[in-house]
Amino acid sequence: MTDMTEAPDATQAGEHGKEAAASASRIVLAVDIGGSHVKAELSSGSERRSVVSGREMTAAKMVAALKDLTADWHYDVVAMGYPGPVSAHRAAADPFNLGPGWKGYDFEQALGKPVRMVNDALMQAIGSYEAGRMLFLGLGTGLGSALVADNVCLPLELAHMPYRKKTFEDYVGERGLEGRGKSKWRKSVFDVADRLSAALLPDYIVIGGGNIEKLKDLPPKCRRGNNENAFRGGFRVWLDESLRL
Repeated sequence: MTDMTEAPDATQAGEHGKEAAASASRIVLAVDIGGSHVKAELSSGSERRSVVSGREMTAAKMVAALKDLTADWHYDVVAMGYPGPVSAHRAAADPFNLGPGWKGYDFEQALGKPVRMVNDALMQAIGSYEAGRMLFLGLGTGLGSALVADNVCLPLELAHMPYRKKTFEDYVGERGLEGRGKSKWRKSVFDVADRLSAALLPDYIVIGGGNIEKLKDLPPKCRRGNNENAFRGGFRVWLDESLRL
C-alpha cells in the first residue's frame, strides 16, 4: 500500500510556493502621505510622482488626487505611510497637518484595491531594516519612531513622552532646532538616542527624517537613514513575507 502520510505536507508546500510566487509578482503602489506633499511610486519601477497636500486635503480629496496622479499606472495593492497613529490598517486619528475626515476612512473601498496602512515612521523603518533589533528615529517637524525586532514591526509614540522640562519632540524636533540652535539640538539628539538605546536595547539605531542632514556626526550605534527607504518600506509591507505587521 502506498504511504500517503507525507502527501498533505507536499501539497501544503506546493500551495505555499504558489502563494509566495503570487505575492512576489504583485505590483505595489507605495504612497507617502505628508503635510506638504503626497508622493507615490510603483514597485515595478516608475518615476516618483507627487501632489501638493496641506491643511485643506481631506482623505476623500487625497483619494481623488491619487487616482488622477496614477491614472495611467497598473498596480495590484497599495501601501500607505500615514502621519499619525494607525489601527487595523486605518487611520486612528486625523493628522495634525492635513484636513479632516481621515480617521477610520475606508481606503480599500475608495481605491478598489487591497490597502495596508502603517505609520509613516514605521514604513521608513521597514525600508531601513536589515536584521535583529532596530530602533528608528525620524528627525523632522516632530520625532517619528518605530521598532523592528526580529521582523516584528512595532510603531512607537515616543515624541510626547516627558523629557527634561518638556518632551522629546520639544528638544529634537523642529521647535528644538529653531528655538535652541543647531549646537544644543545636536547635543539633545545624542542624549535622546543614548537614553532610548538604554531603555529599548536595540542592536542598532537608524536616524532618518528631513533633519538628519543637520547632523555632522552620529551617536554611538547609529546609522544614517535615507528618505528613499520610505518607498522601499512600502514595497516590503506587501512583498516581504517575513515581516509581521
